[in-house]
Amino acid sequence: MGKTKNIILKTIVEISRILLGITFVFSGFVKAIDPLGTTYKIQDYLTSFGLVSLHDIALPMSIVLCAGEFCLGIFMLFGLYRKWTSRLLFLVMLFMTPLTLYLAIANPVQDCGCFGDALIITNWQTFFKNIVLLACSIVVLIWHEKITNLFTGKFYWFVSLYIIVCSIAFCIYSSKNEPIIDFRPYKVGADIPQLMTVEEDKAPVFENIFIYEKDGIKKEFTEDNYPWEDSTWVFVDRQSKLIKAGEEPLIRDFSINRLYLTQDKTEIEAEEDITSEVLSDSSYTFLMIAYSLSDMSQDYLSSFEDVNNYAGDHQYKFYCLTSSPRDVILQLEKENITNFDFCLSDERSLKTIVRSNPGLILMKNGVIINKWSDRNVPSETQLNKPIEQLSFGNMPDTKKESDRHLYMLALILFTPLIVIKLLDALIYHRKSVTDNIKKK
Repeated sequence: MGKTKNIILKTIVEISRILLGITFVFSGFVKAIDPLGTTYKIQDYLTSFGLVSLHDIALPMSIVLCAGEFCLGIFMLFGLYRKWTSRLLFLVMLFMTPLTLYLAIANPVQDCGCFGDALIITNWQTFFKNIVLLACSIVVLIWHEKITNLFTGKFYWFVSLYIIVCSIAFCIYSSKNEPIIDFRPYKVGADIPQLMTVEEDKAPVFENIFIYEKDGIKKEFTEDNYPWEDSTWVFVDRQSKLIKAGEEPLIRDFSINRLYLTQDKTEIEAEEDITSEVLSDSSYTFLMIAYSLSDMSQDYLSSFEDVNNYAGDHQYKFYCLTSSPRDVILQLEKENITNFDFCLSDERSLKTIVRSNPGLILMKNGVIINKWSDRNVPSETQLNKPIEQLSFGNMPDTKKESDRHLYMLALILFTPLIVIKLLDALIYHRKSVTDNIKKK
């Protein structure tokens, strides 16, 4: 009976550690792919809690969070420092579970961001997920000695240090480049006009509610029965009421409002919404994305100027999209004389399109053909032919590129670990044989 009980307990512990490990590895990895996206989510939380002054340290917080989650998950799966790893996981879940309960009730941020853009779940779903993980963390905390370890204690320090260094290095690399796997709606190949719409039968249904007042009493009416012929009722307000929930378009706030500057670049003389024009352009269009001109890195600004000149020479469109105030735009043009065609756009959309500030995308017929972070923008020497004859003018095979990056990551991370495991097993086996000989 005792043996059966031990087997059952061992099974429960192993299932708990696997659930914890896989969840933390997945959560940490998909966020580490896009640490700037996690940075923006942290800033959303800080804003909702009135801690705007901490926005500047959101990126370091993001890197610590992404690398920390991934490392804790790997440590649990490998059985490294079982006692301390189980304690840390329990403390994390003890903190996160009530926090996510508050988020579910108060709903200050609709998307928790726990799985980045890879998997969007509601705040309530996040809370119930954390209930399960908290239970698992309690199990491994109490019976941590039953967790299977893949390495002997002699190699714990080296394996742990290697995993931590790799995790942090990958986060830093990802923060300076576009995500190796793009889960955002603005990924290469995305048809923006199509993603801005939803099939009519799948769209949410709303009903207009009219509020009228008579003799000091307010009453709600629908479009079918509102008293449009009775002058004794006075119109007060109109509201939209959700009748049937439905799908929301993946892209909702994409817009381009072009600014026309005077010849001396000192004033804005006109504005025009050119969203439809850009999305329906059958030729190529370059969009420089710089959500904040004042915070924009200018290290590669000359490369964007080269692309702008190249576009002008070949009759392609080039627009600089920003959410910066108009006076900041005029100041930048006064100081740098870029000759960009500036456009205003939604800040959150710009941060989603390209993570670097600035970045660049190439579009045709509203479809994203290619995109680059500032350090990877095509150089002047590469811009020597019409786009059709250049490699970046053709849509890359993003799945193949993503798979290649994943294979490289797996090779870098796991090859040394496999070698260490073989060495560990060899040394442990020799020690076991030696000990057995001595006993005899």
